[in-house]
Amino acid sequence: MSTESKVGALVLGSVAVLAFAIIRLLGAQLSGHVVPYHTYLQYAGGLEPGAAVLFGGISVGRVTAVRPAAADPTKIEIQLDVMENTPLNEKSVAKLGFISVMSGAALSVTTGSNDAKRLPAGSEIPSQEAASLDAITAKMAGVADNANGLITEVRSELQGVSGDAHTLLANLNTVTGKDNQRKVQGALDNVNAMLATERPKIDRLTDQLNALSLHADETVQNVNGTVSDMRQPIREDLAELQKTLLQTKALLGDMQAMVRANDYKINDTIENLRMATDNLGQLTDSVKQQPWSLIRIKQPIDRQVPK
Repeated sequence: MSTESKVGALVLGSVAVLAFAIIRLLGAQLSGHVVPYHTYLQYAGGLEPGAAVLFGGISVGRVTAVRPAAADPTKIEIQLDVMENTPLNEKSVAKLGFISVMSGAALSVTTGSNDAKRLPAGSEIPSQEAASLDAITAKMAGVADNANGLITEVRSELQGVSGDAHTLLANLNTVTGKDNQRKVQGALDNVNAMLATERPKIDRLTDQLNALSLHADETVQNVNGTVSDMRQPIREDLAELQKTLLQTKALLGDMQAMVRANDYKINDTIENLRMATDNLGQLTDSVKQQPWSLIRIKQPIDRQVPK
């Protein structure tokens, strides 16, 4: 055997031994120290048994089975084994992912929250659907259609804007011509002359306004002083008025109590007045019918009719 053959055989043997050692180490690491979990997705995206399970981007296990769910065939049941003590919790979310652009599909699980309760072995991991290639293609097609319509609309609007811009530029050229420049310069000269002529009047008017403002301030201060001087007497008068009202209220209360206490006497007096009025009425009727009773005690004998 040649030297090259011996070297090749040695290299191949070393590679085989290294591969066997790595496989045994991985098997020893995963076997006997894994925990089963499962989750459900509506789109598996080419996920197959043996695909990596990533927890926060770290490989922690493998997918063991991918099949339609028995209870709901519209969902895909994914069985997975992860290393023991992996902190899966109720806030962790499983979704379809990829280790790299060139690699196959993987199952990615978020780290969740440290305060969330840890998931026991065999429980379901909450899932989140990832956008499929078909859905992304459909959305891109819709965006392309909308973009074509938008481009057409923008072109038509740009043509109108371009025409308006040409019109505006023509108007600006007309406005900024030499004739208009001379007119504008003349108007500015007239304004400067008017300002130079009217400036003394404006200064006098400003001085008068300042003087009027000072006088108004003094007037306001005088009014404030007058109001302050009158405030205390008004307060005293109001206090006296309040005291008088309280006394009047107390007097009315006493009069009401006295009237209630003498209510029965007033009723007796009214009853006596009524009886006296009735007696006086009877006396008046008696006097009208027998006026002689005021002079005679006895009634005279009726005269006999002559026979």
